[in-house]
Amino acid sequence: MWQRLLHYGRNFYVASGLGLLGWVLFFDANDLVSQTRHWLKVRELENERAYYEQKIDEVKAQRKEILGNDRRLEKFAREKYLMKKSTETVYVIVDETNEPIEK
Repeated sequence: MWQRLLHYGRNFYVASGLGLLGWVLFFDANDLVSQTRHWLKVRELENERAYYEQKIDEVKAQRKEILGNDRRLEKFAREKYLMKKSTETVYVIVDETNEPIEK
């Protein structure tokens, strides 16, 4: 069996083919390791894309809900951006212990 493999290994075309295959798999700019790394990166980016598309849908739904009602728009502006009327004073209470506040 070994002699048969050595016989094929001494053939110029087989040796060249194995050398080329080794070069492509391990040393080329697009080697197997790089291709695997790129494939994993593409999968990660596809997952991020799905996440952000979901967030965009949530924001669109929230926007549609808020822009349809003036009271909700005012509440959103007060809570999210701390906007106030000129005659009001806003007090922001910060929990320094970072514990969740139970309602």
